[in-house]
Amino acid sequence: MTDHALRFKTEFKGLDDSDWYEALEELVEEHGSFTPLGRDHVATFLDAGPKLLVTFEHAHEVQGLDDAAPRGFAFTRREGWSHLAIISRGESWFRDPAIYRYIDRLIDDGFFEDFEDVLFFGAQAGGYAAAAYSVAAPGARVLAIRPQATLDPITTSWDNRFIAQRRLNFTDRYGYAPDMVDASSRTYVIYNPQQRFDAMHAALFTKPNVTMLRVMGLSGRLDVVFDTLGGLDDMIRAAMAAELTPQRFIKALSRRKTYTPYLRSLVRRARDSGHPQLATGVCRAVLAQGHDAFFVRQLQEMGQTLPDMVEKDALQA
Repeated sequence: MTDHALRFKTEFKGLDDSDWYEALEELVEEHGSFTPLGRDHVATFLDAGPKLLVTFEHAHEVQGLDDAAPRGFAFTRREGWSHLAIISRGESWFRDPAIYRYIDRLIDDGFFEDFEDVLFFGAQAGGYAAAAYSVAAPGARVLAIRPQATLDPITTSWDNRFIAQRRLNFTDRYGYAPDMVDASSRTYVIYNPQQRFDAMHAALFTKPNVTMLRVMGLSGRLDVVFDTLGGLDDMIRAAMAAELTPQRFIKALSRRKTYTPYLRSLVRRARDSGHPQLATGVCRAVLAQGHDAFFVRQLQEMGQTLPDMVEKDALQA
């Protein structure tokens, strides 16, 4: 098997914006290309193997990662995948004619046709963009975490979370994401049905080639949570191989059973839905591993006795 992995080191952590972009450009130019896209976006391409990962990311979120490098860099070094990243400086939802023109050039050049497998990936606004621009590579796969279908107020006036971004144009090219995924071989949409607006957006993607992957009890930036649980990389690999089944998705999140925010949410839901025995069992299982004030309080509110060890700790406090 041919080794397509690129060998390079990233030294991006702790750099300010200008230095970060300069270091990113210098590294990328050694292995591919760096293309400014107007004032607010850049495209970076690492030329490696015949699998292509396309990511849509915000610069400040990338800078907050452990290595401050775009998501696909790790896959280029480990898996030998080629990687195209569209990076935004702000909350643009990647709605920029400069991006349209860049994607158009890639299509005209037959860029996507050079790869055996193509996966578009993103979360939130990046999830929207991954779905919207996937039409550029018919037969590609899409992994979108908490994507919006559009922010066009005529279509989604019920979503009042992104008022400022409604001024962006979501009705011109690459606009309505659910229509753009029609040409994909498989699109995976991950969302929490407990988050009403996210669930309403996800419902707009319901099509035969779309696999809905629900995750309960987790909220916020799901991609960050999945990273914390150690499951996101496996999801991306499975999506690239068209093997991200609901069973594999659940397996990738198996560590949520020891993830405190998830367990707290589980207890709340169990109590709210009239299942105190489940709530009590979760609290006792957590407290068997050590003291936690939240779970102690939950037991007390349900009129349950505290485990001996916890009661002893409370008396000594």
